[in-house]
Amino acid sequence: MAAERDFYEVLGVERTADDAEIKRAFRRLAQQWHPDVNKDPAAQDRFKEVNEAYQVLSDPQRRQTYDMFGRAGLGAAGAGGGAQGFGSAGFGGFSDIFDAFFGGAAAAGARRGRPTTGSDLRYDLRISFDEAVLGTEKEIEFPVLGRCDTCGGSGAKQGTAPVQCPQCNGRGEVRSIRQTMLGQMVNVAPCPRCRGEGRIVESPCDACRGEGRTERRRSLRVTIPAGIDEGHQIRLSNEGETGPRGGAPGSLYVAVHVADHPSLTREGTELFYEADISIVQAALGTKLHVPTVEGDDAEVEVKAGTQPGTEIRLRGRGVPNLRRQSARGDLHVVVNVVVPTKLSRQQREMLEAYAKDAGESVSTAHGLREKLGL
Repeated sequence: MAAERDFYEVLGVERTADDAEIKRAFRRLAQQWHPDVNKDPAAQDRFKEVNEAYQVLSDPQRRQTYDMFGRAGLGAAGAGGGAQGFGSAGFGGFSDIFDAFFGGAAAAGARRGRPTTGSDLRYDLRISFDEAVLGTEKEIEFPVLGRCDTCGGSGAKQGTAPVQCPQCNGRGEVRSIRQTMLGQMVNVAPCPRCRGEGRIVESPCDACRGEGRTERRRSLRVTIPAGIDEGHQIRLSNEGETGPRGGAPGSLYVAVHVADHPSLTREGTELFYEADISIVQAALGTKLHVPTVEGDDAEVEVKAGTQPGTEIRLRGRGVPNLRRQSARGDLHVVVNVVVPTKLSRQQREMLEAYAKDAGESVSTAHGLREKLGL
């Protein structure tokens, strides 16, 4: 006979595991080894072993006894082994098996008889680059299913009210029972007649035809936080469609789309501006006027001898951090030195004179052709 394994080993948990860890381990193993799911010949014995371990470790007193004396302290009947562990009366973990396979009896009960929640809506909002950086407010208008004013959302004609569903007796769910090797297994599903609401409308409202909602247009003022970016969404709870027959409204998701800036680009909280200057300006220095999202130009000094690709940083002139509005990125001015493609004769002669003075070798073919009139 194979040695009986330690209950903690069976469930794959430490001896210090709390009740929640033990319950999670049991549910996972129950789903894995349930004979109705796992067709392995050894699945039935493995499942019995898992259930036996859980019956002991989920009971504080029996767990304490087991920790002190092992299986011997529990006794043959107390260990939950043998036929009793699989019988319908002695199956201590049935509610947890139900939870593992059907999503939880408690959760099903919480949904019982509640009207259906309304659908979520999406609104695509287009804003300018500056509005995304600085934040703004926008008035939006969109079609939505709202509560019917005639029946107040009940769906019933004036002077009447919804009544209890006769098929499910107001529970909002129907149950079916099937026999398995474990005993009776209960399957719970929404009532097909009342669609899980527990009530039906016998005399529908003429305005909404029993839905409890009608189509209308809604206007909202939406605050766009500073620093929002392309693709971000703003969730407005309870601003979506109203649920049928008094159901709670869903949410409205405002999807933000940001237009490009004519001269600035953005990377997170950082802004970038590419400034084109001539080789003379790079050599001698100059001052530039750089556009900003605030609407005014920032004056930037380019020092003499500035090299191509030099970056000048304007601190705090970038994009606010969406989560920490007090923090703000920088504006980076990237200097591009533009080499002229065409020169006048005087410009060429001046550059050639500079090259000669600096001891630099340059091509003078263009100058020769110009002197010969070619």
